[in-house]
Amino acid sequence: MVTASHNPNGWTGVKMGFERPLTHGPDEMAELRDIVLQGQGQPAPGGGYEFVEGVREAYLDDLVGDFRMTRKLRVVCATGNGTASAFAPELFRRLGVEVVPSHNQLDYTFPHYNPNPEAMEMLHDMAETVLATGADFALGFDGDGDRCGVVDDTGEEIFADKVGVILARDLGRLYPGATFVADVKSTGLFASDPELLRHGVKADYWKTGHSHMKRRVKEIGALAGFEKSGHYFMAQPIGRGYDCGMRVAVEICKLMDRNPDMKMSDLRRALPQTWATPTMSPYCPDTEKYDVLARLVDKLQALAAAGGTLAGRPIAEVVTVNGARVILDNGAWGLVRASSNTPNLVVVCESSTSEAEMRAIFADLDAIIRTEPAVGAYDQTI
Repeated sequence: MVTASHNPNGWTGVKMGFERPLTHGPDEMAELRDIVLQGQGQPAPGGGYEFVEGVREAYLDDLVGDFRMTRKLRVVCATGNGTASAFAPELFRRLGVEVVPSHNQLDYTFPHYNPNPEAMEMLHDMAETVLATGADFALGFDGDGDRCGVVDDTGEEIFADKVGVILARDLGRLYPGATFVADVKSTGLFASDPELLRHGVKADYWKTGHSHMKRRVKEIGALAGFEKSGHYFMAQPIGRGYDCGMRVAVEICKLMDRNPDMKMSDLRRALPQTWATPTMSPYCPDTEKYDVLARLVDKLQALAAAGGTLAGRPIAEVVTVNGARVILDNGAWGLVRASSNTPNLVVVCESSTSEAEMRAIFADLDAIIRTEPAVGAYDQTI
């Protein structure tokens, strides 16, 4: 087993070889898992490490630059004992933000919750801290610090795709005509929001997943890419093209500085109202999920072709770029896709009409999903 300890100013890289070769095919990861868990790995010659001085300082310097806040902000820094604990509190202080700490001690056992800003458990904890301390908002980071979640000053949890629209509105004023990529789990507001349309912003909906989104942003020259999971890909001149929760935190602070008379709740309320589910993930084995999804896509396409409905509304289109996003005649939609990295399907629904319609879309979509015996319980639901 190889371990690495945190050093405040540098990076330790470790490489190891294994004498047993891995096969190539869909079961590679399962085979690697078995090698690790069964202790079958054997160190090979040539391993080593290199310590590079000053990486942490250079990273923080690059994030902050010469920017300093001109308005006072008190921000809950929620790191869930993950990697961001080593960076985010100091980052905020360098920006001139008052830090309200929340689980900022590095602890790989994650004693409070799994640091996941898409999970309601973490968002609820952030909301409680905001309300208890009177903070202006909370920013929360996942375990490895490449995602960022937001809770506003009223304790309202803002799903990451809506935060993306808030950022896109602000950036659209600075960069009129910009293109933004949104993953298929994200709100339809990227394409329909009047403020974005006023600034000539173009929306491109694409496949969920780190490699898909990052590549798409680069290929079409987008200014940024937004995933509902909280992965944001800021391209030049804002970022460097990869997903970084710290970069998102800086851009949110800059956004608030450019809007000194606005609270985070004001920015949320300024968006057209929609009702959306959280990201919900029913269990489905890795070995079966793509076959299950293919059958579900066929069923949903057949339903549309036969003039069927979801929530009593006609189906206008089934977008199959990544699973099936079933779009209704009023723009409401429901999505089912396969998770890229866990044994789950992924389900999201949204309505711009009412919460009742959103719930009805989910009920009808889930009824179709339940025709597949391999699909199990949800991790969270409405």
